[in-house]
Amino acid sequence: MRIAYLDCFSGISGDMLLAALVDAGANRERIEAELRKLSLGEFRLEWKNVVKTGVRALKLDVIDETPQPAKPLKALKVIGDHAHHHRGYKEIVEMIEAAGLAPRVTARALAVFEKIAAAEAKIHSVPVETVHFHEVGALDSIVDVVGIALGLEELGIDRLYAGHVPTGNGYVRCDHGLYPVPAPATMEILIGIPLRSTNIQKELTTPTGAGVAAALVHEFGPLPSMTVEAIGYGAGTRDLPDQPNVLRLLVGHL
Repeated sequence: MRIAYLDCFSGISGDMLLAALVDAGANRERIEAELRKLSLGEFRLEWKNVVKTGVRALKLDVIDETPQPAKPLKALKVIGDHAHHHRGYKEIVEMIEAAGLAPRVTARALAVFEKIAAAEAKIHSVPVETVHFHEVGALDSIVDVVGIALGLEELGIDRLYAGHVPTGNGYVRCDHGLYPVPAPATMEILIGIPLRSTNIQKELTTPTGAGVAAALVHEFGPLPSMTVEAIGYGAGTRDLPDQPNVLRLLVGHL
C-alpha cells in the first residue's frame, strides 16, 4: 500500500500540503491543468524555493488574475486591492462535481469541504446547505483543497497518516472579527483528532488544514513502519521563532 505521512510539527495549511506534495514529486503541470477545469476565473500558481530557519522548502502562492469590477459586487468582500468571492458550500460542491475530475479526486475534495461546512454550520447555527464560506470560499483555499486531492492522486497515495496536530496560540483576525487560536470552526473540525501543545503565539493549523486532516487522514500518531521513497517540504508564509515553518511529507509504502 502506498502511503504518505504528514510530519506537521509546525502545523498544517492547504498551501503547505499542496507545495509538499509537488516537492515530493507530484507533477505540478498536470495538477494546474486539472485545476483549470474548475470555474474559478483567471489565476496562476507561483512556485518558489525558500529557506525557513535553515530548511529549503517549496512555497506556493495563488495569484488571482481575474479582472476585478469597477465597484465591488454584493457577493464580494474587498480587502486592500483584492476582491474575495464568498462562495457557498452548495456552489463549491456543484463546481467540483461538474469539473470532470477523477472519482477519487472528487471524493477527497468534497470530503474536506463537507467537514468544514459541518463545523461552520454548527458554529453559526445554520443548515449545512446554507453555509457560506469566507476565507475557505476564496480562490486560494479551493485551489489548495482540490490541488491536494490531485497531488495525492498524482503520487498514488492510498492512505494518509499524520502526527499529532499543533494548533498554535494567541488570536487570529477572521472575517467576523478577532478570534482565539484555534478559531471556533477550526476547533470544531479538530474534535477527535489528537492535538499537540505549543507555546507559539500564531495560528499554525488553518481551517483548510484542519479539514484535510479530519477528512483524509486515516490515523494520527508517530511515524508508521514504512519505507520512505520521497520527501517533500512545503513552506508556510510566516517565519516562526526557533523552528522552520514547514510541513514535511514522507511518501512511501508499508
